[in-house]
Formats: sequence, structure tokens, C-alpha cells
Amino acid sequence: MESMFGFQSQRRRMSFDSLKRLGHISPAVQSHLKHVYLTLCSALAFSALGAYLHIALNVGGTLTTLGCLAAIAFLISLPPSQDHQRNRFALLMSAALLQGASIGPLLDLVLHFDPRILVMAFVGTAIAFGCFSGAAILAKRREYLYLGGLLSSALSILLWLQFAASIFGHSRTTFTFELYFGLLVFMGYMVFDTQEIIERAHHGDMDYIKHALTLFTDFVAVLVRVLVIMLKNAREKSDEEEKRKKRY
Repeated sequence: MESMFGFQSQRRRMSFDSLKRLGHISPAVQSHLKHVYLTLCSALAFSALGAYLHIALNVGGTLTTLGCLAAIAFLISLPPSQDHQRNRFALLMSAALLQGASIGPLLDLVLHFDPRILVMAFVGTAIAFGCFSGAAILAKRREYLYLGGLLSSALSILLWLQFAASIFGHSRTTFTFELYFGLLVFMGYMVFDTQEIIERAHHGDMDYIKHALTLFTDFVAVLVRVLVIMLKNAREKSDEEEKRKKRY
């Protein structure tokens, strides 16, 4: 019995030590990841503020989307130096605010249909992001970097499908395929981008603002698709219930 309890305590100690080491990530990289995730949380908060501004003032649309893209382009063009750090952080928060306003119409639609969908979609996306990003952090270095080529090819296929659909028209099958395929692709990017950020940090790239932007785009892309999928399923279920009521 003593040996069994000793073995269990040793296993707990080993698992705790492995978590503490975070997959042999250096302390400098761990500190960098803290800055990345704190900046990501700030960007998500500003995005929520942008969505609220759209719901209150109806400001979201094409202009906010173009403004978001312009802010991102300007952020990327600035060198990651100490002199430009505040400006780049402000540009990231501005891009997040405009991004939140841009998806505001979708959030407004969801809130009018069933507010619970928004809560469940956000919680589900946050859990998925935590699991996939955590798996990438705890995995061996470069273990998931091979996904880069596959995900890039999958993303190009998705873009070509959307281009073809814009010319020949959307069908229910292609729309559903784009939704679920896009969700799979961007969930894969959560893993790949996290490991790429870690690898870049190991090579001296400590640009936490740009890295937070990368994870922010992944999070929003997944959240939007989860929202659309849940709203679509809820509407179909509601239509079926209405048809049953009319029959009886």
C-alpha cells in the first residue's frame, strides 16, 4: 500500500513538474506569452465594447470593416520598437474595437433571436481556444508546425470556394460546408499560431502586440462561425416546431 501511494504521489509530482515547465519553454518565452495573452484579453474587451457600440448606436458596417483592415495594416507597417509600442498597442485596440463593431450586426441578430446563443458560443470558443492553445504550449517544440502548409492549403481552398460561390451563387450545401470547414481550419490555426509564436519567441521575436493580433483574428474567426452555426441550428429547430404546431 505504501509503495502504491508513493507511486501515485510521484506521478502527481511528475505531472505537476511537467506542467510547471510548460513543455521546456524558457522563462523569457513564458513571460512573453503572458504579455501576449494579457494583450489578447484587452483586445477582446475592446471588441466587446465595439459590438456594444453597434447595438446602441448602429455604427457597424463596411466603414468599420475597412477601418479595421487599415488599422491592422498600419500596425504591421510600424517597426516593433520601444518608440512605437504605445502607438502599435493603440492601433491593435482600435482594430479590435472596429472589428467588434463590424460583427455587431450578427451579434444583434443573435441577441434578438436568443441571447443564450451568444453566451454559449463565447464560452465554447473560449474553452476551445484554451484547450487548443494549451495543448500547443504543453506539446514539444515544433510538433505542430507541420500544420502550417496544410492549413494554408485549406484556407486557399476556402477562399476559392467563397469566390466561386460569389459568382455562381450560394447553395445550402456549400454554405454549410464553408461554415464547418472554416471552423476546422481556424481551430487548427489556434494550435499552429500558438506554436509559431513560441518558436519565434525562442528566436528573439518578442513582438507581443503582433502575436496577440494573430491569436485575436483566430478567436474572432472561430467565434463568428460558431455563432452562425448555432443560430442556423436554432432557427431550423424553431421552424420544425412551428410546422409541428401547424400540423396539430
